[in-house]
Amino acid sequence: MKKLILPILSVFFLSSCAELQQATKQLNEIQNQGNQGGGIGQTQIANALKEALELGVSKQVVNLTKTNGFYNNSLVKIPVPQELQKVEKALRAAGLGSLADEGVKAMNNAASVAVKEATPIFVDAIKNMTITDAKNILMGGNNSATQYLKKSTTKSLYGKFNPIIKSSFNKVGADKVWKEIITTYNTLPMVQKVNPDLTDYVTNEALDGVFTMIGKEEVDIRTNINARSTNLLKSVFALQDKK
Repeated sequence: MKKLILPILSVFFLSSCAELQQATKQLNEIQNQGNQGGGIGQTQIANALKEALELGVSKQVVNLTKTNGFYNNSLVKIPVPQELQKVEKALRAAGLGSLADEGVKAMNNAASVAVKEATPIFVDAIKNMTITDAKNILMGGNNSATQYLKKSTTKSLYGKFNPIIKSSFNKVGADKVWKEIITTYNTLPMVQKVNPDLTDYVTNEALDGVFTMIGKEEVDIRTNINARSTNLLKSVFALQDKK
């Protein structure tokens, strides 16, 4: 068992190029042995990493779809975009703080509605992870699986997510709230008129929030034995525990 564990661990902790190449070679040999029945193989590692990401969706991301799921979560709460902070400040100075608060809440509620409708997209993306992807992820850090998912899916997810955000803006009334906010601000004296693309902003913020929560679950699984809820997760991630 010791001979099995040490080469895999070396992939995580060796820093020199030569050592990393040697460790990678050893990891390939071990995984090939696993596929032949001698231990944990590439397919098992890939499936475990998929499970970790799916748990991130089912346990963490689903919480974002609840009422005020974004708004009440300090890790992912969507703030007023930078270019509109002057709008918020002006409204509060004019005694319209409640309208500014309503605008922030409306954006976050729109994100919650959108994430609920788009969750299957993330699940499908996870299922498309290859064995090669998994091998590279295993050699990464505590959030390498999440970063893989973010890098490989953000562009396509944005295209699918954006119209959902736009639709959810209508569902929660965020479009009307922000139309009132912008209209009110633009009537204030001596201000530069604004016309922001809030759909684009909330889409990007909602995606970041989703990846943040998936990453939180991945780190938990990698560092907390009790978070490994299946035998596969326990077997694969146990390899990184023994030093």
